[in-house]
Amino acid sequence: MNESHFSTTRQNNGQASASSNITAVIFDYGLVLARSPTKQEFERMAAHFDATFDVFYRLWETSRNLYDRGDVSAEEYWLKLATQTNRSLDSSQIDELRKIEVEIWAHPDPEMLEWVEQLHDAGIKLALLSNMPLDLAAYVRSNFRWLDKFTFKTFSAEVRLIKPDPAIYEHTLRGLGVSANEALFIDDREPNIRAASALGMSGIQFSSILQMKAELETLNFSPLPRTVHSNTTSSGSERTKQHSGPEIKFQL
Repeated sequence: MNESHFSTTRQNNGQASASSNITAVIFDYGLVLARSPTKQEFERMAAHFDATFDVFYRLWETSRNLYDRGDVSAEEYWLKLATQTNRSLDSSQIDELRKIEVEIWAHPDPEMLEWVEQLHDAGIKLALLSNMPLDLAAYVRSNFRWLDKFTFKTFSAEVRLIKPDPAIYEHTLRGLGVSANEALFIDDREPNIRAASALGMSGIQFSSILQMKAELETLNFSPLPRTVHSNTTSSGSERTKQHSGPEIKFQL
């Protein structure tokens, strides 16, 4: 889904408030800390349903909430998609689909992780807040040592809540031990930013490191990302070009 750029900050007499009160940064995962899958990667899943990318992508977009919230198991989720495409799946195919889904999302952005380290070293509290099914959450927890720098991690399927439900933001704020006006939330999706703003958080809708850096400067927030290399200076879609395919925006 292509969304126009949107950013919001706490307002005070028509001016963006300074960041002197911000003591924590809350990150989304997909399309912020990690790149999105390419069309070619996503087609690895679509092939199991003998479906075109466009058909399968539409099913994916409209079916994620129950799965990301943990309301259905992985097996139930994939079998439901099979029913919608008039296909059948055996247990080995379901296992393969679960494996592929993890693989195509396991590509953290090294420049964003560098900034995470800067924030951690500066004493900023960090949290991860992602709409993410249990399979991927388990992989991320087990394999990404950089998560140790995060004070608190919220994965939707583990808490049975999804963004933009206010309750999942409140859960994360409690875990961090900060109030809403002490937190900066960074996500690629406008509805998620709006929900955070409604609770009193500062928010940046992420589309590139350069864009985020410029908005951090308007908030007088530091530390800023140190460097931006040529292959990550533009929009999120630019970050995927080296991976052979257009950007696909999902709900992580």
